[in-house]
Amino acid sequence: MLDRHHLAIIREVSRSGSVTAAAAAMNLSQSAVSHAIAKLEDRHQVRVWRKKGRGLQLTQAGTYLLDLAERMVPELEHAERVLADISRGRMGAVRIGMECHPCEKWLMRVTAPYLAKWPDVDLEVRTAFRFDGVAALLAHEIDVLVTPDPIQSPHLTFHPVFDYELRLAVHEDHPLANNKQVEPQDLISENLFTVPVSPERLDIYTRFLAPAECRPRRQVEIESTDLMLQLVAAGRGVTVLPDWLLREDAQGMPIQTLRIGKGGLHKSINLGTRIEEAEIEYIHGLLGVALTIQP
Repeated sequence: MLDRHHLAIIREVSRSGSVTAAAAAMNLSQSAVSHAIAKLEDRHQVRVWRKKGRGLQLTQAGTYLLDLAERMVPELEHAERVLADISRGRMGAVRIGMECHPCEKWLMRVTAPYLAKWPDVDLEVRTAFRFDGVAALLAHEIDVLVTPDPIQSPHLTFHPVFDYELRLAVHEDHPLANNKQVEPQDLISENLFTVPVSPERLDIYTRFLAPAECRPRRQVEIESTDLMLQLVAAGRGVTVLPDWLLREDAQGMPIQTLRIGKGGLHKSINLGTRIEEAEIEYIHGLLGVALTIQP
């Protein structure tokens, strides 16, 4: 079988000019080098080189193998360095999945300092895993999950990063605008703009409307939180968004925010990882950076 050892020998003999010099450079005995090449020649019934005076001349097979060695040995040496870095947590790839639709803006603030701190780590954000993140994490399709809904799992661990409150956003001239809080019955006649997900995954339904057996007049699914706010500002309906996002993106708009129920709807953003990988240095480093970036 042809392996890296054979290619490394052929490459070193070509560079050093002799088997003796190559053996010294590779910290091998001359007989070990000669024996390895002899076995290769016997197995494939070819000659790698012939003696020419005091030197060696590559055969057609030897020329082919040298060309292969010049291409592959450096790649294999690089691969070994990469694997060593990965084992020390210095290099790798992090695929982040999103279950928090509005959290992309916050995540973009995390990525810049993280990439600066970990220049040898590739970073990928997969929004295709929105609302299906736990399954993707368990299936090793992503490495980190940004979610407001951590679960109990023997295979996963979730790290809280920051707390927030969901608030109802209405036009400043809306009849509810002067209220301190909103009750479930207040939304029966409203168009409610939500992210594109079923009501069973929305806290405004599961924790507020459904227990009171109330539903809005109409639920309108919208991808963009910016568009949601534009529609609210135009008096077309109401929406529920995190307080930190409303403070930033609704500034200057004719929008008022209200507490949802007497106690409010409070949530936390979590970073989920597989337990066996949580302490990998560059994954643990992402959590460290995230904890310093509050919305």
